[in-house]
Amino acid sequence: MSNESSLLYRFLARVERAGNALPHPALMFLILMFVVIILSAIFSVMGITALHPVSKDTLTAVNLFSAHGLRTIIVDMVKNYTGFAPLGTVLVAMLGFSIAEKSGLLSTLLRLLVLKSPKALLVPAVLLAGVMSHTGGDIGYVLLIPLAGLTFHSAGLNPIAGIAICFAGVSGGFAANILLSTADPLLSGISQEAARILNKEYVVSPLSNYYFMATSSLLIIGMGTLIANKITIPFLGEYKGESPRGALEKLSAGEKSGLLWSGLVALGLVLFLLAGLVPADGYLRDPAMPDFLHSAALKGVVAIIFLFGALPGLAFGFASKTFKNQNDVVKAMQEAMVTMAPYLVMVFFAAQFIQLFSISNMGLIMAVKGSEVLRALELGPIPLMLGFILLTVLLDLVIGSASAKWALMAPIFVPMFMLLGVSPELSQASYRIADSVVNIISPLMPYFPLILAFTNKYDPKANIGTVIALMLPYSMGFLISWSLMLFAWITFNLPLGPGALLKYILP
Repeated sequence: MSNESSLLYRFLARVERAGNALPHPALMFLILMFVVIILSAIFSVMGITALHPVSKDTLTAVNLFSAHGLRTIIVDMVKNYTGFAPLGTVLVAMLGFSIAEKSGLLSTLLRLLVLKSPKALLVPAVLLAGVMSHTGGDIGYVLLIPLAGLTFHSAGLNPIAGIAICFAGVSGGFAANILLSTADPLLSGISQEAARILNKEYVVSPLSNYYFMATSSLLIIGMGTLIANKITIPFLGEYKGESPRGALEKLSAGEKSGLLWSGLVALGLVLFLLAGLVPADGYLRDPAMPDFLHSAALKGVVAIIFLFGALPGLAFGFASKTFKNQNDVVKAMQEAMVTMAPYLVMVFFAAQFIQLFSISNMGLIMAVKGSEVLRALELGPIPLMLGFILLTVLLDLVIGSASAKWALMAPIFVPMFMLLGVSPELSQASYRIADSVVNIISPLMPYFPLILAFTNKYDPKANIGTVIALMLPYSMGFLISWSLMLFAWITFNLPLGPGALLKYILP
């Protein structure tokens, strides 16, 4: 089943080499900072200007390659970092998820879903578990994918099919979600920073894509099930390897008790939210603006995410005895912060780049100039988003990190599309589609080697080409069907999330 001689494998091998030659995302943003500084001087000397679309003021490039620019860079460096919108929201959400993950709540819920699914529903159940696993960060890659292989093997199906199907749900459908994950506040924060290049008051909520992404979960499960039953399972056939069947571990008494208590706590939180939101004078509504969009639940959605991760996690942990005392809880939160270290380093440089790009006026000037070219082409939102999706797909082959790629693209495209009447929320949704579908065929995806290792357990001869061949139908199927769904969403002018419209109207 080796594809090493195929044209596709040779192409992807070249992509892998090109991607490996790129610098680390942190270093990439550092390089881009110097590029912005030099270009700001060139733009300033050349006298390149643009007309501000709202104030009608003439925009000129601010020369950062000057004494004034140097002072600005030094004085604002700390403020740029600590004021970066995604930083606090991601860290707070991660603290809550860390308790739910380290207590064992998330892994137990996923295991229960797979254990209780009849064989006929095993494929959609695994895909559903994959989509839900995003709430627990990397738990889908580390725990759920090998569990899916074991489950398929125990059910008399090819375990490699289980790995491929689960990988499609976890990674190919990464943007789809039923429950919010840390990716939502992370990407919305970057979108907000980019939108404020044009509109200083613009707010992008972590819920801004929720309606679209929750519906996308159904698309991923449906399309994934179709591809699995029509292509993956028949292609792999009966498993004839030497790996013995293993039995799935049933839930222990402690885990059952933990699920009961965590369920009661989650129910209490839901009732608390409903009591504060349903009445017109509910305690979570703002008396000055009592509608849902201005409620504390929506404005403070990151705090709600934290509570829904932390409190049921605590209940599960102490009931199941995975948490013995408060030290275990604190340790779980500390370990989560350790895993965030690469993100904290990358964000420092990304925040500086975005801020320099903004204060130099280059972001606005490029957005205005780019929008003028696109406006002359008279492209509607669907062709615009299609081109943007395809561009993101190409970039995803060489830049694996979703946040790094969006931090690079958003400052250019979000304000540019805003000038063309496209909302930041729609730009973000289009980006998330493209970023997700390429993950499963890109050797640069950080967990790709781990997926190959899981596959080698059942087929020692499997290689990168094997995994790519299995995942390519999912990648293409998701890209086409998901893009068509987005175009239908645009056609019917449906909101992407609470208060998140498709169109942006200049003030």
